[in-house]
Amino acid sequence: MSTAVATDGMTDAWPRVYARIAGALYLLVIVGGAFAELFVRGRLVVHGDPAATAHNILSHELLYRLGFVVEVSYCVCNVPLTLIFYNLFKVVNKNVALLMVLFDVSVNVIESVSLLGHAAPLVFLGSGHYLNAFTPEQLQAASYISLQFFELGFGICLLFFGFDCFTMAYLIVKSTFFPRIIGVLLAIEGAGYIINSLALFLAPALQARIFPYFMPTVIAEIALAFWLLVMGVNAQRWKEQAATARQL
Repeated sequence: MSTAVATDGMTDAWPRVYARIAGALYLLVIVGGAFAELFVRGRLVVHGDPAATAHNILSHELLYRLGFVVEVSYCVCNVPLTLIFYNLFKVVNKNVALLMVLFDVSVNVIESVSLLGHAAPLVFLGSGHYLNAFTPEQLQAASYISLQFFELGFGICLLFFGFDCFTMAYLIVKSTFFPRIIGVLLAIEGAGYIINSLALFLAPALQARIFPYFMPTVIAEIALAFWLLVMGVNAQRWKEQAATARQL
């Protein structure tokens, strides 16, 4: 009897506990991404100036390496985060939850591979004797080009992430255990990412002008992360939706 009660207690508690773990992981991803983009590349990369960019990277090599480590680390965080999201949302619609997982995996793989572009300048600007075959200007240009490839790869990543936002938005709106307004905000953010990436591919000059207007939409992810961390989910409604899903 006591074992059954304990098991029921764990069943009642796990959606809220795992939601809070997801919130903590999501905040790590958001903070890590902001650090790497704004305080590392945003500080060290001088657009249109390979020489200045190379100088900044070499002068702040530890910071640059830290940015790489942080991004790799939050890609690792995305793996358990994806599993938790699937277990939370499969009671809403299993097929859409699986689609969300596929987008999540695609985003994580594309971003992880793109990070090679972030790491490449450390190779080009290193001290290997084989680099003597190139002039300093050539190595600086190669480093800058690698960062351009990273930006393009990240643009592809954000295109997939935009559709990922749509799937999660649908699941949140259809759920009974999350505020629907977060789902609406995520859909708006997803549309922004898709438009931004397509503009990057089709009209880079236009993308540079419209990108600042999409920045406020990240409030959707921040709101979701804090809601998960502080409020968790409505466990009773989650159980009711799970019971309904088992009957279908």
